[in-house]
This record gives sequence, C-alpha cells and structure tokens, in this order.
Amino acid sequence: MRPSPVAKSQVKAVRAFNRFYTQRIGVLKRYLDTDFTLTEVRVLYELAHRPPLTARDLVRDLQLDAGYLSRILRRFEDQGWLAREPAPHDARQSLLQLTEAGYATFAPLQQKSREETAALLADVPSAARPGLIEAMETVHRLLDPPAAAQRKVALRDPRPGDMGWVVQMHGELYAREYGFDAEFEALVAEIAAKFIRQFDPGHEKGWIAEVDGQRAGCVFLVRQSATVAKLRLLLLRPEARGLGLGGRLTDACIAFARAKGYRKLVLWTQSNLTVARSIYASRGFVLKESESNEAFGQKLVSETWELKL
Repeated sequence: MRPSPVAKSQVKAVRAFNRFYTQRIGVLKRYLDTDFTLTEVRVLYELAHRPPLTARDLVRDLQLDAGYLSRILRRFEDQGWLAREPAPHDARQSLLQLTEAGYATFAPLQQKSREETAALLADVPSAARPGLIEAMETVHRLLDPPAAAQRKVALRDPRPGDMGWVVQMHGELYAREYGFDAEFEALVAEIAAKFIRQFDPGHEKGWIAEVDGQRAGCVFLVRQSATVAKLRLLLLRPEARGLGLGGRLTDACIAFARAKGYRKLVLWTQSNLTVARSIYASRGFVLKESESNEAFGQKLVSETWELKL
C-alpha cells in the first residue's frame, strides 16, 4: 500500500514529543547517571533476557551498526561480563551470553530503571495512569503493528460506555471520510438511545469488536417486526480494517437472526459506502430500493438491502 502524505504539522508534533520525552527520561545524558550509554544497557538487557544469541542477531534486532556493536561487546568481554562459545549451526559465529559478573552488573541497572520509571509514574495522578499506559500502547501498536495472524480479535456484548463510543466513532469517521455533518451523529445517537431504552434481549443483540483489547468496531441487530430484523450501525475503525472483521460482524447478525426465527434481514445504507456494500452483497443481500436525497450535508443515494433467511 502506498504511504499517504504526511502533514508538516504532524511531523512537527512528533518531533516536539520526541524532544520532550528524551529529555524527560534522561536519554540525553549517561544512562541513569552511570558510566553506561543507553545502547550499552539495551545490549545488556537483550543478553540477560534472551537465550544465547549471536552478534548478527543483535545487529538485526536492535538495528545497530556492526562496528559499533563490536566495540561494545569487546568492552563487555574485557570487563569479564560476556562469554562466547561457537554457535552449533555455524562455527564462524559465536553465541553470546552474560557471565555471573555480567548479570551482577546488569541487575542494579535494571532495578534503578524500575525505580526511575515508578518515580515518573508517581507524578501522574493514579486515575490518569491507565490512560497514559493505553496511549503508550497505542503508539507502540501503530508504529510497530503486529502481523494480522498475531492480532487478538474478539466480539463481545456491549457494556456501559460502549454506546457513547459508537456515537463518537460514527460522528468522527463519517465526517472525516465522507464529509457528513453533525446531523448524522445525531441520528446515530437516537438509534443508540433507542437500542438501550427499548432493548429486547430475546430478539435483539449488539456486538462490539475488539482488536488487541481495544474497541475497533460494532454492529447491532434490532427487531423490526415478528419476521423482519434490521442490521444497524456497522462500523470499523480504519486501523482494524483488513482483518475480516466487517464480514465477521455481519455474519454474527445473520446467524443470530436465523437462530431467532426471522425470515428476512434488512439494512439501510448509502451508495458511496462501497466496502460495506461489497460485504452485504457477498453474504447474499440484494439491493431492493435506491433513492437520491440530500442528507447530512451531502447529496446521497440511499439504499435498502435485504436478505431472505
């Protein structure tokens, strides 16, 4: 996929954060006021927490210059912190591991790092710390996304707070991607409020999709009549697309409708929602009606689709 253009303001914001954070955690000085650099401590960390590995592994995983790493390893070896033995898979390489003296050197560094981090978090109100950790995890996940096969995807029932998120996400995403105005957000809020207030657990259901423990999508099935159910508010956050979640949410609605004895499942959408329309068509939904209209600040073609169960 071709990278999208990056705004100068976004670059400026990231650089400003980098300057703040590197100063805040003391990266600009010797590590924790010791004789070690941050890179040296990171190499010690890898050696202490992983099975014996080669210099090539460290160069690859830490993206270090081979010559620079070689000087670090030579220093560790001279201090008696590092032992080498021939690698069984390639005698030209050596397996590296810390000696007892190496572990003894690293242990107080690790403890001091824990204490410094605890002190950093102690300045943050306890109620705000989960949000801070979540923000850090989001940065990590977006800059280094796991492979699709490694991501944890789950569908669950809505919980308190979820419907507010549903309204917010619809308002934000449809404004950004389709130019919809606040009237659309108001419509979603009305649908969400009605679902909560008139919820019929025997005939209706909602699903919240999570990816790696974070809310990523939703869909709802509501009773329209004794024989007809309606699919509503299918949505996926951009970063959750490509995982098959849209189809999985739609399939959950279809399976529930069939299990409850509905004869038909209907939905209302817009012609420009091409990805959603392709999901519906692939599940056997048929376009029954279309009508040009002006809504949500746009000229649209509204569509009604249905699936016979």
